[in-house]
Amino acid sequence: MSQMITKGEELIRINPTNSNKIEYSTTSGRSWHVRYSGSSYGNFQDLTDNVKEILASTSKGLYYSNTNGRSWHKRN
Repeated sequence: MSQMITKGEELIRINPTNSNKIEYSTTSGRSWHVRYSGSSYGNFQDLTDNVKEILASTSKGLYYSNTNGRSWHKRN
């Protein structure tokens, strides 16, 4: 897994200074916008794209998003 992935036309990353934020860029990384911000799921550590969803390893476990990082759900 990594801290930045490509999903369609977007780059999606864990904010490098605040691991509670997921950001996206549609300008090849020239500018970034917050997509998710919160501590409910712990600190994001790694991201991976498995085509249908984004997987995130966090300090509270494994989570998935099928909304490109807008919302997260615990993977059991």
